[in-house]
Amino acid sequence: MRTIPTTLAVVLASLLVLAGCGRARYPSYYTLNLPPAPDPIAEEKIATSIAVRQFQSPGYLRQGPIVYRATPEQIGFYEYHRWAADPRVLVTNAVVDHLRASGHFSSVSPYDGHGDMDYIFSGKLEKLEEIDNDEGVKVEVAMSAQITRATTGATVWSNAVSEVAAVPRHNVPGVVSQMNRAMEVAINKLLSSVPDRPSNN
Repeated sequence: MRTIPTTLAVVLASLLVLAGCGRARYPSYYTLNLPPAPDPIAEEKIATSIAVRQFQSPGYLRQGPIVYRATPEQIGFYEYHRWAADPRVLVTNAVVDHLRASGHFSSVSPYDGHGDMDYIFSGKLEKLEEIDNDEGVKVEVAMSAQITRATTGATVWSNAVSEVAAVPRHNVPGVVSQMNRAMEVAINKLLSSVPDRPSNN
């Protein structure tokens, strides 16, 4: 009498496992597709070098999932929508390219802790997130940076910028597309005030 209920339970359990397998989800991966910097400006008599440290960021931006905020105090993550590459690396590479193109320095390279450079560029990616509120869906990119003299540690330049953009299509690809545009604008704004000849003081 107990054989039928036991068999039925096994069959039902198997069906549930198979049904769960049919609903398996896999992450979607995204990247920032920043345009290349323009060709370097040809200038003469420039003999200053600069090394760019990898950008820093809050810990939650380094975990991989794309971030959203429902309130200023609450941070959420898209479980199945992730960055394919660390945004800090992408931003650092973009800054290196833009500084090379500016013509302000004779040599621009990623910082490796070695070498004889005149200046060190240090930056922080403060925000890269979706913002949800009564005004709709937006994205915000914020970053700050400074240039210090390698020999003294003195700060010769600093800047901080924030860029907010509305998201016309409220889906993750639309959010990432606006993040990409906001990031491009933010990088250009951040570097726009880098002096042609940093102070030696």
